[in-house]
Amino acid sequence: MTQPKTPFRSRCSIARTLDILGDKWTLLVVRDLMWHGKHTFQELQASEEHIAANLLSDRLKRLMTLELIEREAYQDRPVRYRYRMTEQGRSLEPVLLQIMGWGHTHLGGGLYDPQTGETVAEARQLP
Repeated sequence: MTQPKTPFRSRCSIARTLDILGDKWTLLVVRDLMWHGKHTFQELQASEEHIAANLLSDRLKRLMTLELIEREAYQDRPVRYRYRMTEQGRSLEPVLLQIMGWGHTHLGGGLYDPQTGETVAEARQLP
């Protein structure tokens, strides 16, 4: 079992997961990295939810510390980074699909299909 890289408030797996993903921004950053082709700070910040720069920076650092994302420099002067999901981070996809499906069924709105890159109007089972 992998030892956590940050202290948690509880031994409960749900509480620990919420410590990482339970705020209003982190899963949106994961969504954009995983499905929406956004990989730079500027692209992530330009999402329709308009996350503030300090919050985005904090979430990216936290996701890197937990090895859910990694970064690589794509420009030297000034240094700019491209972010991508790690294998461990990509393992969150079924969780996002379940949350999205529940929200579509019970709250309305579009249901994004990562296989086609389209938002579909009708709920359907996603893989």
